[in-house]
Amino acid sequence: MSQGTFKTFQDLDVWQTARGLRQQVYALVKTLPPEEKYNLASQMRRAALSLTNNIAEGHGRYHFQENIQFLWQSRGSLEELLDDLTLCADEHYLPVTDLKKIEIEVGRVRALLNAYIRFLKERKEALPAKLREATAVYTIDDEDIF
Repeated sequence: MSQGTFKTFQDLDVWQTARGLRQQVYALVKTLPPEEKYNLASQMRRAALSLTNNIAEGHGRYHFQENIQFLWQSRGSLEELLDDLTLCADEHYLPVTDLKKIEIEVGRVRALLNAYIRFLKERKEALPAKLREATAVYTIDDEDIF
């Protein structure tokens, strides 16, 4: 995606990277011991889903500050997920190398979230009289309606 060309949250690099992390977490959860099915596994799935859901919901608000608040929620879910990964390491549920790969992705998502938050804050400050982000450009074909 080139800068300024996104139309939906799915076009955002931060969402795409977070989606990849979510997929990794869902795969990892399937390898956890059965006794963690309703506790840790469920919690990790919710945190990973919250990560991407909040990016999407914030984007849908079109207000700089609201979008930033949802990104903060997303960042909180990311940190929660990192704590869950630490538990996996402590309990030796997964090889350290597998956990390290996911932790690297956590770092990438964190960096992208922070960059997007910074970008929105700068836009908000640059356009103080403007309450909303520019509306995304969408076209609807007759096929989209049905």
